[in-house]
Amino acid sequence: MIKQIPQLLNKAQITEIKSLCAKAEFVDGRISNPHSKVKNNLHLGDMDIYETTSKMMLDALMGHEDFQNFAIPQKVSPPWITRYETGMHYGLHPDAAVIPLPDGPLRSDLSCTIFLNDPKSYEGGALRITLSDSAMRFKGAAGSAIVYPSNTLHEVEPITSGERLVGITFIQSRIADNARRHLLYELGEVAALEGLRMREENYSRLQSVQFNLSRMWMDV
Repeated sequence: MIKQIPQLLNKAQITEIKSLCAKAEFVDGRISNPHSKVKNNLHLGDMDIYETTSKMMLDALMGHEDFQNFAIPQKVSPPWITRYETGMHYGLHPDAAVIPLPDGPLRSDLSCTIFLNDPKSYEGGALRITLSDSAMRFKGAAGSAIVYPSNTLHEVEPITSGERLVGITFIQSRIADNARRHLLYELGEVAALEGLRMREENYSRLQSVQFNLSRMWMDV
């Protein structure tokens, strides 16, 4: 399942991040994957600005109720900003199963792209996610985010004009299996939307199913 988060960052946060990035150094994105033959982008190279922008995006994710309910995060990598200029792209790929971090490895169950600039300011550059024999394309509004399974094949289509600026992060969920996590999310949505209309005993039964499945599947 793919989850779109329309307003993760507010206008003031977007403005501050873009202002910091405008004066920051960016380096070859292959520094994080030197053997990749399909990666052609730039990574934020200024560590002071990285720490500031990463905290802003991470705090926004961890404080967002819908993200918490959907991802059930156990560990989230500090978001890193990447930039795509004209002619750059990231060819079809899955994300690595394990992401090395200073405090220990992270299993990438979910990937997240945080869109930082207006999609009308650049041509091309859609995030294309392959699902079986079809695909979905996304160019989110500034401040929005999309969360999707890390094992899906996906790509960033070539930029034909302008510049694409995004934050990228990876999530280790307390429930590794995508199908199980999706079922719990759907049960939670039904409980939230319909719970007050249910008879009390039926709502308790629904909660019992939710909690018992969590006990069976969740890493704590």
